[in-house]
Amino acid sequence: MTVKTQTLLRDSAAMRWMMLLLVALTMFAVYVASDVFSPLKTLLEQQNQWNSTEYGWFSGSYSLFNVFLGMLIFGGLLLDKAGIRFTGIISCALMVVGIGIKYWAVSNPDLLNSSMTFLGNTYKMQVVWAVVGFATFGVGAEVAGITVSKAIVKWFKGKELALAMGLQLSLARLGSAAALSFSPIIAKNFHSVSAPVMVGLILLVAGGLCFIIYSWYDKRLDKQIKEEATVKEESFSLKDVGAVISNKGFWGIALLCLMFYAAVFPFLKYAADLMVNKFGVDPSLAGFIPSMLPVGAIILTPLFGTIYDRRGHGADLMILGAVIITCVHLLFAASFVTHWLIAVVLMIFLGIGFAMVPAAMWPSLAKIIPEKRYGTAIALTFFIQNIGLLFMPTIIGTVLDKYCITGTRIDITTKVVDGQVLSVLQDVSTYDYRRPMLIFVSVCVVAVLIAIFLKYLNKKMGYGLQEANRQKA
Repeated sequence: MTVKTQTLLRDSAAMRWMMLLLVALTMFAVYVASDVFSPLKTLLEQQNQWNSTEYGWFSGSYSLFNVFLGMLIFGGLLLDKAGIRFTGIISCALMVVGIGIKYWAVSNPDLLNSSMTFLGNTYKMQVVWAVVGFATFGVGAEVAGITVSKAIVKWFKGKELALAMGLQLSLARLGSAAALSFSPIIAKNFHSVSAPVMVGLILLVAGGLCFIIYSWYDKRLDKQIKEEATVKEESFSLKDVGAVISNKGFWGIALLCLMFYAAVFPFLKYAADLMVNKFGVDPSLAGFIPSMLPVGAIILTPLFGTIYDRRGHGADLMILGAVIITCVHLLFAASFVTHWLIAVVLMIFLGIGFAMVPAAMWPSLAKIIPEKRYGTAIALTFFIQNIGLLFMPTIIGTVLDKYCITGTRIDITTKVVDGQVLSVLQDVSTYDYRRPMLIFVSVCVVAVLIAIFLKYLNKKMGYGLQEANRQKA
């Protein structure tokens, strides 16, 4: 007797690429909303009287609830138990609420007149509420990230998995590039740092609508899979968590993720300020040079994903990418590197390294961990990654305030007061970024060592990280 099998939605190339576009547009909006403040450190000091410690605390607050309340672990469990659609919609709602709180805080000047003390430091209430909003957004953003990753594995496993992940990352990086490039211009034209936040909020609503459309098709695919299945899939169990954390390959990926992203995303939060202080770039234009990093990743991540799909060498890509970012950060710390053109070249190379590692790392995790436990595995990986995203920006901000202030300069900034645009002279601190960059270098060196260990572990355990992803017919 022959068993008739139906053609699934994901067997159609056009359908699965359309699904990729929908979830990638959601992540594009997430990255815009996440990075709108990254090039605004100088303007926040000018217009809102924030200091580096406050900015560092705010930047790290993205991971505050994820780390201390374990929200990412809960999100991973929810993803494996309740599914992609429910988890994704909840995460979109959390992001809209979080950015809404952040917008209210930074657009409310009255909050600058009160403060609170936490762990010996005094923070303006505007900063405190911005932290609450950004931390809430961070929960939704990270859960959305693991949800989209699992969605891509669901639609592309055994096909163009690394390329699909690379393209999704590319569109997300385009969101970062857009935020880094245009956020200072929007803030300057509207004479307020809150204007870019509103742009991010609008895009998040649009991204949520894209995910709702995706969910309709995902439900149809699930119905097809249930009709075709001959063996009932084992239900999720908390034992899966133990199976994930006892896997040595998981720890190799997770620790590489921790160190690699701690050397890149927190750097982006300070990169525009680095351009102002070390290379003398105008604050309204300083975001364009850091935007070279995600632009490079946009172009190259799909390329490296295709190489991994067709040729393999995933472990080699991770090692080489980590080496590249180490060298770039070391050159940024060098005192003889002072011309802005060199900064542009270094950002391009940083984009190359930034493309290599994720293009190989996330598909490698899908090889090491069974699909049933993938949501839990990626949630735990994101949780470990968020430890670096929480503490690194805070450390850099504190180091800048305590050890790196070299003086002050007088800048002319504009503010809207009672409907009138006023020009104001403002004292702004200047910084020497050598110490922060050496901190990033040390983290990168650890990432290189972990990547080398992962290649050794792959040879021993046979994960197939050096083998092509695409299955032959």
